[in-house]
Amino acid sequence: MEQRLFSKPWRRVILGLALAGTSAVLFTLAFPPYGLWPFIFFGLVPMIVAQHRVMPQRLGSVAYAVGIGGFFAGYFGAMFAQAPWFMQALPLFIALIAGLGSLRERAFHRRTGYRWLLLHGPAVWVGIEMIRGLIPQIGTWGFAAYALFEQVWFIQPVSVFSIYGLSVLILSVNYALGLGALALFDGRWRLETATIPVKRELALKGVLAVGIVVVTWGVLSAALLHQPPADLRVAAIQPAMAVRTDEGVEELARLTQQAADAGAQLVVWHEGALPFDPQVTLTEELQALARETHVHLVIGYVVEAPAGFRNESVLVTPEGEFLGPFGKDHPVAWSGETSVTRGPFQAYPTDLGPIGMMICYDLDFTDTARRLTRAGARLIAVPSLDWPAIAAKHYTHLVFRAVENRVAAVKADIAFDSAIIGPYGRILQRSVTPEGRREILVADVALGTGTAPSVQLGDWVGWLSLAAMAAFSIADVILGRD
Repeated sequence: MEQRLFSKPWRRVILGLALAGTSAVLFTLAFPPYGLWPFIFFGLVPMIVAQHRVMPQRLGSVAYAVGIGGFFAGYFGAMFAQAPWFMQALPLFIALIAGLGSLRERAFHRRTGYRWLLLHGPAVWVGIEMIRGLIPQIGTWGFAAYALFEQVWFIQPVSVFSIYGLSVLILSVNYALGLGALALFDGRWRLETATIPVKRELALKGVLAVGIVVVTWGVLSAALLHQPPADLRVAAIQPAMAVRTDEGVEELARLTQQAADAGAQLVVWHEGALPFDPQVTLTEELQALARETHVHLVIGYVVEAPAGFRNESVLVTPEGEFLGPFGKDHPVAWSGETSVTRGPFQAYPTDLGPIGMMICYDLDFTDTARRLTRAGARLIAVPSLDWPAIAAKHYTHLVFRAVENRVAAVKADIAFDSAIIGPYGRILQRSVTPEGRREILVADVALGTGTAPSVQLGDWVGWLSLAAMAAFSIADVILGRD
């Protein structure tokens, strides 16, 4: 019965596609809103077996395309339902790139006896993550490491290796288990006479080596994890409304007063909370608000300028001093958004400590938070203006920006996903709902130290993976011909 399953090429194709689709589903379920994070460590194994064994030789890349493209289709879901066609078709583009890029992989690994599979798989995946992290339309969305955003006990080495290091670890586990699955498969079936079986000794060594790395990573994470005293009370205002009238400003002021009554010393409003520059309009009223509530107030606002939009935020001290503004560094390019005043990347000295600001989409890239931390920021205020389809995922990226830089972060959204995060990635308060609701999040946080090695080292693991991917691509061309 089992041999009959593989007897016809079309049966192998159907089974291979089913296995690749299984990987797509498992990886999708590892992320919010499902949160089945352990799947991230073995979700690709069915796809690896399909790509290198079950699918006919020349169709192995199809399994890879279906697995990767299917994951991104499930991950993005309806996120880009109102976006331009090229963003809606993004999973298809990713599938095509994955399929074309893996055309020679199976032949390459057959010729090299699968000695390089354990390095090749993670290098290609994370190398592509590095490229995606530099593309304005995509950023770090869909990075494998984001599935572990709540596993504070395990993610601390990100402060050394950045998010790319954790992705390498995750993919290494997948490919070590995949190598073991191929060895078990070869011990039972030989579907093609030209197949070079994976030696069990090779697979065992791979699993053992990766297991040691995982344990070492876990021990390092435990050593790096601390619980510093939280002595700064902060608040994120989520009004669940757009401010376009005087009544709207009054409502934000009322919510700010409530946060101050709860002891908040820093209050953050959402991106575009005001349709005007607060240093030009209602200036005295906003200074009075900060003065009367004794809070440091971060205000997001958008003003149309001749060259485009000034999407900015400013910090008002209790003394009425305006610090900033900061202009959004990464506008949402695919939506046509502009930001004509990007930066400056400064940490503003206050009685509470040095505070930096970034805006919404900035948190999806590793560079903005790093530049602010290098400038001295120990807490980063993040006004945001999200939409319902990204509520379950977007705030999770900020966990990694906090750990990568050892800074606290306060994300205030208009209605869908606000969060207060400590410098070790603990989510102290959050409000996450696609339906939107009014919230005042208040929590005590510790200022970060800004001393994470990755602040100076940057995305070094990502660049190393990209270099390894380029080297393997050359080797694929040389050795991957049939």
